[in-house]
Amino acid sequence: MPTSSARRPNDLIRLLTRAERLAARRLQSALDEEGCSLDAWRVLSLLADDSGHHMSAIAEAAFLPPPTLTKLVDQLVDQNLVHRRVDPHDRRRILAHLTPRGREYARRVDRAVRADWPALGEGDEELLKALLERLAETVDGTTRV
Repeated sequence: MPTSSARRPNDLIRLLTRAERLAARRLQSALDEEGCSLDAWRVLSLLADDSGHHMSAIAEAAFLPPPTLTKLVDQLVDQNLVHRRVDPHDRRRILAHLTPRGREYARRVDRAVRADWPALGEGDEELLKALLERLAETVDGTTRV
């Protein structure tokens, strides 16, 4: 039988919204110091693994619609932070990679974010991640609670 909080999610939604907005505001403050937007940070962070990613995967990871991502990647290319290459395994697809300048910029932005991000108590970050992943999967309908 569902608990009363499961039947009335408004308190949980309010807390999630508040946490997301406060986190985004805190993050944007650190990003502003480096001249980076939240969306660009998400893209640069993903590309920092040096694997190269298809635009569809980047759009999903950055929570951006494809046309918006294309404009953002165009800007990052113009700034010499990102370059595009044909996927060697599927020549119809394009992979995005960081340039050497982009790699250094991503490291600098990452340091600024880490320096400004508040620390949670020991074990709290892993617990929070696990709970948020479980919530996302439950809401998405991919798991049963």
